[in-house]
Amino acid sequence: MNYLFLFCIALTSVCAQTYHDYQISFPQAVHHEAQIAATFTGLEDKTLELRMSRTSPGRYAIHEFAKNVYNLKATDENGKSLTVTRPNPYQWDISGHHGTVRVSYTLFANRGDGTYSQIDETHAHLNIPATFLYAPKYPQRPVRVKFDVRQDLKWKVATQLKDLGNNVFMAPDLDYFMDSPTEISNFSLREFTETSNGKSYSIRFALHHGGTEAELDTYIAQVRRIVQQEKSVYGELPDFDFGQYTFLACYLGHVSGDGMEHRNSTVLTSTRSLKDGGMKGNASTVSHEFFHCWNVERIRPKSLQPFDYTEANMSGELWFAEGFTQYYTSLILRRAGIITSQEYVEGLSGSLNYVWNSPARAFFTPIEMSYQAPFVDAATSLDPVNRENTFISYYTYGSVLGLALDLSLRNLDNGLSLDGFMQAVWQTYGKHEQPYTVRDLQLALETYAGKEFGQSFFSTYIFASNMPDYKRLLAGVGVDFAQKDASRAALGVSLQVQNEAATLVSHPTQGSAAYAAGLTKGDRIVSLGYKPIAPGTTAEKLLAEFKVGETVEVGYERFGKKQTTSLTFQADPSYRTSLQVSPSAAAQKKQKEWLEEK
Repeated sequence: MNYLFLFCIALTSVCAQTYHDYQISFPQAVHHEAQIAATFTGLEDKTLELRMSRTSPGRYAIHEFAKNVYNLKATDENGKSLTVTRPNPYQWDISGHHGTVRVSYTLFANRGDGTYSQIDETHAHLNIPATFLYAPKYPQRPVRVKFDVRQDLKWKVATQLKDLGNNVFMAPDLDYFMDSPTEISNFSLREFTETSNGKSYSIRFALHHGGTEAELDTYIAQVRRIVQQEKSVYGELPDFDFGQYTFLACYLGHVSGDGMEHRNSTVLTSTRSLKDGGMKGNASTVSHEFFHCWNVERIRPKSLQPFDYTEANMSGELWFAEGFTQYYTSLILRRAGIITSQEYVEGLSGSLNYVWNSPARAFFTPIEMSYQAPFVDAATSLDPVNRENTFISYYTYGSVLGLALDLSLRNLDNGLSLDGFMQAVWQTYGKHEQPYTVRDLQLALETYAGKEFGQSFFSTYIFASNMPDYKRLLAGVGVDFAQKDASRAALGVSLQVQNEAATLVSHPTQGSAAYAAGLTKGDRIVSLGYKPIAPGTTAEKLLAEFKVGETVEVGYERFGKKQTTSLTFQADPSYRTSLQVSPSAAAQKKQKEWLEEK
């Protein structure tokens, strides 16, 4: 169902509905605690079911937020204690009420990122699912929340929630509330206006950092160029609710680096200050997350509708939703003038090498890689996994497929590009918030570029795991794609050299020299070619002593036992990307159309 339609209906009727009311205060912020109270009225069921979410919008894995809730108490409207039972670890059932339940509890929170909450005397960085209990049987009830800010710490509130005044904010329903992160701190605020389709939108940037106002002024100019270049991809801005979009940025040493998109806002956290590399380094997260306000927030996979707060959320479209967004992340920085063409082109090699040389393509297609998100998207596990050989991030896989599709469309010589395709998908699915499937994307490409082209791309690269001809595609825009150094010997595994041993710290890549020799993660190589590992050497110096094709005896230790094996060095499979020195006039023209400001 069209969420935009439901959102508008909710706004027009919100005054006539019964609210769920929350209040949060921070008297023990020094101990990372918040005190939370909630009032639920007009209850129809004899038992009120309350839960803490197990997931968070924008994440796909399970996160057990209930573990940080304690000291929970429930009363009726007269202060009488009510019976609370726990049918499972995530739920509280409250019975004996007469239509009104008041709940209070303590929350511990000390991770500042896009998924969790962090409370201390610098800020209250709140991700809503990690903070507030909710009533799952009343998803259409509007929500009000009052933030009792610490006046002594000069705290203010930044959020996409509707401001009702006096630090009270409103969400039209549960989904909007859960999707509305909030930063409460003594942040600095900048604001600029962008117009689209005759409407003006306020783009707000709330930054909590230890830098200067001048640094923020310089940074906000970059942010504005990013916003404008991403708007040019789609031809217009989304119709932001309440007429505004809010960046919630924390660039502090005690947060965890992250970015998380939401409907009309995004969380940006980084340990890098603007002074110490963040001016350029943090801009990539701005680019990625703002692009999401089109791609994933409104151009939304059907598999993520509705979002499930009780289970992991699996989608086969993340190669597009996350991966194509990742492709545009650096491309937009280039178009905005934040990085040079050389920096952009040379930066492509990392992603291309990762996907091009991965054995994981033999196991999973891009769609199946997307299915892995609940296991890898900030998920935790104790048992070891073999990701080096079985998994390619859907971010990176999708980004190199986005590159291939963009260059392939440009090679058709009829004015097509990935920009044009994204506009077509936006107009068909995103603008009116009609969820899509993989087959819908294929149909959109067939409509945009022709049935033969669309069927070929999807059957070859999406429903199968073949690799495009990047050498040919990149040459068409004046970029070389060539093996970095075919004479350099490689083992196909990461080594940590210390204490006169080279320890394998990753699983060897399937088919590599180390894999064929029967070596595995944790083995300690003590000699290569009868030479002991010299004190002070490095992995690079160690391998430089040998030639491609050379066979040597390897002495190693496994589980404390000394063993030997035979190993034949292979060529380093890494590729490099670089601007051609003298590209053709046609390639120069296409490169300019691809990389230059729009």
